[in-house]
Amino acid sequence: MKKILLSSLIALNVSAFSFAQQTSRVLDKQNMRDGENVEYCVTHKKLNELLQDPANKALWDAELEKAKKGDGNVEKGGPIYKIPVVFHILHNGGVENISDEQIYDALSILNRDYRLQNADANNVNADFDGVVTQGTFEPQPSDVEIEFVLATKAPNGVCFKGITRTQNALTNDGSNGTAQINAIKNGNDVYQGEWTGTKYLNIFVCAEIGGAAGYTQYPMFGGTNMGNGIFALHNYVGSIGTSSVGTSRTLTHEAGHWLNLPHVWGSNNNPGDAASCGTDDGVQDTPNCVGVTACAINSNTCSTDDAFFGFPIRDNVENYMDYSYCSKMFTQGQVTRMRSAIASSTGGRSTLWTTTNLNNTGATGVLTLCKAQFNASKTSVCIGETIDFVDDTYNAATGWTWSFPGGVPSTSTDQNPSVTYSTPGIYEVSLTATDGTTSDAEVKTAYIRVLPAANALPIVEGFESYSTLVGNDQWEVIDYGNNNDFVLETTLGQNSSKSVRLTNFGQTVGTVDELISSAVDLSGVTAATDMTLSFRYAYRKRAAANTEYLKVFVSNNCGEDWVQRKTLSGNGLGSIIATSSWSPVEADWITIHMTNVTSTYWTADFRYKFRFESDGGNNIFLDNINIYTGAPSETLVTVGIDENEGEIEGLQIFPNPTEGELNLQFNVANNQIANVYVTDLAGKILNHEVIQAQAGANLVVLGTDSLATGSYLVQLQVNGTQKAIPFIVK
Repeated sequence: MKKILLSSLIALNVSAFSFAQQTSRVLDKQNMRDGENVEYCVTHKKLNELLQDPANKALWDAELEKAKKGDGNVEKGGPIYKIPVVFHILHNGGVENISDEQIYDALSILNRDYRLQNADANNVNADFDGVVTQGTFEPQPSDVEIEFVLATKAPNGVCFKGITRTQNALTNDGSNGTAQINAIKNGNDVYQGEWTGTKYLNIFVCAEIGGAAGYTQYPMFGGTNMGNGIFALHNYVGSIGTSSVGTSRTLTHEAGHWLNLPHVWGSNNNPGDAASCGTDDGVQDTPNCVGVTACAINSNTCSTDDAFFGFPIRDNVENYMDYSYCSKMFTQGQVTRMRSAIASSTGGRSTLWTTTNLNNTGATGVLTLCKAQFNASKTSVCIGETIDFVDDTYNAATGWTWSFPGGVPSTSTDQNPSVTYSTPGIYEVSLTATDGTTSDAEVKTAYIRVLPAANALPIVEGFESYSTLVGNDQWEVIDYGNNNDFVLETTLGQNSSKSVRLTNFGQTVGTVDELISSAVDLSGVTAATDMTLSFRYAYRKRAAANTEYLKVFVSNNCGEDWVQRKTLSGNGLGSIIATSSWSPVEADWITIHMTNVTSTYWTADFRYKFRFESDGGNNIFLDNINIYTGAPSETLVTVGIDENEGEIEGLQIFPNPTEGELNLQFNVANNQIANVYVTDLAGKILNHEVIQAQAGANLVVLGTDSLATGSYLVQLQVNGTQKAIPFIVK
């Protein structure tokens, strides 16, 4: 907007990134773009929170008055400023762990927009293309002459690719930005410590950031610590992957705020508020407006501008600092303001682009090889499967020498080779990369697991034959949090001496661990025989508030794809509390019977896995995993079946009504064969499952996908005792 140029900046002894005071917000629909369910930007709200402090308000007002004189303006024609950037990805193993390619795409868009290389700038409305001759108003699209370069050196000088990754459940909790930053600072995979804002522009990418798509702070409030950066929702970063073209310019918008640009309607309120006609954004060549949430190209919302210029002035809805979907330009006045901000010492901006800092952060734009690296499309395969290897060397390579023991081919000089493995075993892979001058080697031992031939039914797994799970060809252990993992427990089990234990007591909140089976041949299962997957677990909470998850996934293609078929969480996993590290007794074991592994998964390379997600609770144990068809034989149980006991206790079903799976819970005194029937109200049998019930608590998982909406009965028969409960399918 006209009249005021806020380009002379001052430093305040406050931290606008006081994220510890941030709380969960009720989403403000007036601050959303049309058709979206997040607030596009909350930077103006954070500013207004700061201005509630009279001292901050007085300093802000004083700066506005000083800026009227245009002191400190830095016009175009000087240096092209380069800014070292680090993308910090905070994820919990979900889609928010966006690819390197999506990050590179986001950086490319950011540089394209700031250097006026975007093709849509050629289609700017005639009112804003610099040809307006009435008065002195010429809102011409302008090159900012600022470039964003991925840093390649961490604060300790270690070479990296400009991206860090941190796995932590806080990615899904944006109520406290300081907590998210601390999680990154203390847990990322490159350098655990402060990434100061005087050296790097830190961009924090998360799954949830308090209901917003993005936010940052103005230089005068941003401080110089690691928090002096930009927060962005993962699906508003770049134009590919989890994002889209329509959400791809969020970083362009937020970087504008980071460089001292308010919204085009000012920083006083949300878009669409008529009061904005009386406020200003501190830029001469952006007309007064109230802001839009769509591409309202003919918008002219403030007659004050018409009176000032003597002719109608269209709102600059194509401006990056509005909320429209057709943003494509910065004006010359905005460029002046941003270049003034980057040249100021306020918020540490003027140290970022110095030659010394560009050298120290590796952001000169000259790339050399510093680390050979690679990844694989999968690391666990069945016999005869092919793996695609992808070179991930950074930050430059021109030659590659691979070695694949156990694979065909066994060597390759391709950048991204494909290799077939036909012999069971565990193999290393090595890569030597070169840029013609420098070479580096990466060797990953025990990297590829080729599973043995699929196991035949029945599966009776009590872990009694193992001495360790490490290097075991039947089980794969994955530890995503670099904490405790699933190990063989050799002193106790469910009616046995061994089981699998995860020492969850004392683990960091948000850690994830998996135990993955080898392949099982289910190709012989038919509708007549059906099948059941059962397992036993024992668990305790550490505090009543713990909400932890035990999830069971299945795969019909040797682990290429996984589908979740059972979740136990919160009190449904266990409600009893133990405040010290805990181990179970016999009565603590619960048996889960999964009958919902349907015919889709009856293949020759079926696999299953257990996934535990920690919330700071206590230990969990797994034992006696069975997969069987029809009525199991006595060889499937760890003790003999006592046919003289059949009393059923604690029978209940949930949820009721149900829209998916139905859980049937009951207790029996001894190991029993149980028949579970689903019938209509007339008694017609619609489904029959034969279950190997274990002494104590049992939970049978029944699929209801084949049932139409209506009322039914589930009937449980155990050794002559029968009980029935009605249920409803919604």
